Amino acid sequence: MKYTFKKGKKSTVEINIKLTEKEWGEAINAAYEKTKGRYSVPGFRKGKVPKKVLESAYGTGVFYEEAINQAFPKYYSEVLEKEPTIDAVAYPEIDVKDISDKGITLIAVVAVKPEVVLGEYKGINFDKAVYNVKDEDVEEEVKRLQERNSRLVDVTDRAVEDGDTVTIDYSGSVDGVKFDGGTAEKQTLVIGSKSFIPGFEDQVIGMKIGEDRDINVKFPEEYHAENLKGKDAVFAIKLHEIKKKELPELTDDFIKEAIGSESVEAYKTETRERLTKQNNDRAERELEDAIVKKITETSDVEIPDALIENQIDRMVQDMEYRMSYQGLKLNDYLKYMGKTMEEFRKGYEQQATELVKSQLVIEAIIEREEITATDEDVEKRVEEMAKAQGKPAPDVKKNMQARQLDYIKNEIVIKKFFEYLKSANTITDKKDAE
Repeated sequence: MKYTFKKGKKSTVEINIKLTEKEWGEAINAAYEKTKGRYSVPGFRKGKVPKKVLESAYGTGVFYEEAINQAFPKYYSEVLEKEPTIDAVAYPEIDVKDISDKGITLIAVVAVKPEVVLGEYKGINFDKAVYNVKDEDVEEEVKRLQERNSRLVDVTDRAVEDGDTVTIDYSGSVDGVKFDGGTAEKQTLVIGSKSFIPGFEDQVIGMKIGEDRDINVKFPEEYHAENLKGKDAVFAIKLHEIKKKELPELTDDFIKEAIGSESVEAYKTETRERLTKQNNDRAERELEDAIVKKITETSDVEIPDALIENQIDRMVQDMEYRMSYQGLKLNDYLKYMGKTMEEFRKGYEQQATELVKSQLVIEAIIEREEITATDEDVEKRVEEMAKAQGKPAPDVKKNMQARQLDYIKNEIVIKKFFEYLKSANTITDKKDAE
């Protein structure tokens, strides 16, 4: 094999691979052995037809396509091994320049990791938000705990109030004619939840158990049923039950049973600490996002289309995966939205481009500043994981796969990357952020 390569357009490399007659002949023979069972020739059993007979019957190029499939990965891999500067980031596009029984010349155009021209990433001023935990934030968490442990109790001595849960029968009609979906029995409704047509729940307020009432509503113009959009309707209502939410009394005993804390005050202290950590984590994430955004904007990189398409692939797959959890299919969603897959992918293009660029900039800084994960770093992280699992560190590490260790190393490097940038720039706390 002989090969040459040169820089192409938009972070690509063009590789010219020329195989000798012997190399090409070996590929054709391999193609024959793989595909000979597909062909039939009178007088021969299937799979036993000699190569020359098949070439005579089907043409001399009958095995060329499969021979390329056999030869290209082998010789392309050899080129990449010999030329480490060709940092391929996608599968190449292949073109045949010359082909005959005497040999073949292939042109492979491959996207490579682009060169990043870094802008300023040190000595920059950044504001960091400070999210203070207020007393009312803690009280809201306490109220949520009570809400989660609340119960519904029957009300028999008063009319419906806002916030009650009622059980009703209803029958709706437009111009005196009942419509599909407008009738139900023993329907549960939380007053104030706004789960029914605007104005419906408000008119249930004041009803008493056993009472019948007609209420008038108007369907919204954007209502999903065409025959009801903007229409005036009358609902005949019968009220069966009224229930109200009863919160548990906030006592030390309740807190112990519900959450395991020793007392109400202990729970409030723990809650404040948890919210403080959440706020600090949020502030750190926002600062890191701001740093990456700034250094990405001031850097320059020519991104190959293949990298952007690969990122879009991942985004589409992620969307498809998340939709499947809701029992939805992406193709059905696209039909509902009236979009083609091409239009859907186009919607991700800007986001994918920005994400790829930021990743390339981060990698470039990590390489320039020689940020690495040492063996000691990895051991320390494994020990932390082992402690959390209650297992000996050697046992945890022994059962780890290579990809898990790679993940840990990458996690450490990224953490060090942000620590470096925070120390290399000026960070000013911005008080009382909302």
